[in-house]
Amino acid sequence: MSDGDSARGTTFTETMLGSARIDGEDRTRPARLDLRVAAQDVLRPLGTTKARLSGRLRIAGWADDPYVTGEMEISPFARRRIRYRLACTAQGRRLTLDGWKSVSPRHPVRSMTVLPYTLHDGEQRVGTGTLRFPLATGLAPFLGSVRFPRREDGSRHLAPRWRGEPGRTEVWYTTVTDPATGHGLWLHHELTAPTDGSPPFVHGWAAVFPRAEPDGPQGAVRHMRFGPEPWHGGPDGFRADGIVARAGHLEGAAGDFRWELTEHPEDGPLFTFPRWSWRRPRLPAAQMLPAARASYDGTVTYGSEKLTLQGAPGASARIYGHGNARRWAWLHADLGEGDVLEIVAAVSMRPGLRRLPPLVFLRLRRGGRTWPRRAERAALGWAGLGRFRAALGRPDWSVTGRAGLRRIRVEVSLPAERTLRLDYADPDGSPARCHNSETADAVVRLERWWGRWRPEAEWLLEGTAHAEVGER
Repeated sequence: MSDGDSARGTTFTETMLGSARIDGEDRTRPARLDLRVAAQDVLRPLGTTKARLSGRLRIAGWADDPYVTGEMEISPFARRRIRYRLACTAQGRRLTLDGWKSVSPRHPVRSMTVLPYTLHDGEQRVGTGTLRFPLATGLAPFLGSVRFPRREDGSRHLAPRWRGEPGRTEVWYTTVTDPATGHGLWLHHELTAPTDGSPPFVHGWAAVFPRAEPDGPQGAVRHMRFGPEPWHGGPDGFRADGIVARAGHLEGAAGDFRWELTEHPEDGPLFTFPRWSWRRPRLPAAQMLPAARASYDGTVTYGSEKLTLQGAPGASARIYGHGNARRWAWLHADLGEGDVLEIVAAVSMRPGLRRLPPLVFLRLRRGGRTWPRRAERAALGWAGLGRFRAALGRPDWSVTGRAGLRRIRVEVSLPAERTLRLDYADPDGSPARCHNSETADAVVRLERWWGRWRPEAEWLLEGTAHAEVGER
């Protein structure tokens, strides 16, 4: 699909309030479901439209899952129903919420706003409940959230960018948080074309990070490398001996690691660097996400351990450039309810640039909109004024900045017991190293100017941030 393709989808947000009754209990609990709905097509009221769901489910004293994912069938006339099917985590179990609004022409308002549902653990029922769309307080936000964004096929960005030039590095990587165990996963696939013109090769690794245990013993980070081996090309992504990273599918083996995952994109592409820098690679490097958010199903085994992922939140990203930066930091933070934050802060290796402070590329997608509107704004400001600032360090680093009427502060921590150090090599052979944690901690504070700075949103991520610091 070309960038100018006029095909459009539909997105909107919906909040429902109600109650849940857990089997075996003699009381009901208040419940709330906040959803972001994304359909690949413009809604067809007389037909049937399929949509992806993401959001947050809260059942008082029993569940609070900000990474709910699922599917929605919108068919108010053709099938007279609007069905919701969601995967959620509660009490350490992976559950399914299944329900539908039965549309009736005799009671159109009530039938379109009441959602009876059932909670299942596999085939076993664990609870029931009812959610209602609050017309008085919810209709205006719902109508204001409806968008018809131009649809872009993010999978086309998985095709290799390399065209045979020496001195290039290309990366496909995936990071995931397992909501059931709290473990983090990192899959890294890399193509290197040496500067001296010798044959290109591929290599990479898989790593599993232990969950955050503030008051208990910590597990060890486990990882295994694969390669190097010759690059044989591939039109739709990364391919090596038994290892694949392509649209919707990740598979491979390295040592005692085995993985096979299905990827479900939950959002459109997100260009951390300016979009033009991905089309025309004139910068030292560029990074982007084919889908800002995705969910993953499948299995990862390592040694005697096994992770079974169901609706696990994460993302796959791409890098293309001349090699690693002199210093860098990276953050991917799924903020829940469809919001996501991506940061790359780096000091270039190029002469004249290596003495400058880190350039910051920050993209916050919230409520379907991306801030700042242009990626250059965070890195360059206005004629050099108002640039975002990064304080790079280890184990803690931070980014601050302002654009328009908003300002942000991001504080990231990579606890030593949940961090993996790995060595890199540039196409010219020069060494670099990274310190990565897929169970990092982060605090994100967003403020808005209303005569004075007032808090707009705050997110606390404990063991669910994906972060890295690199150095020479």
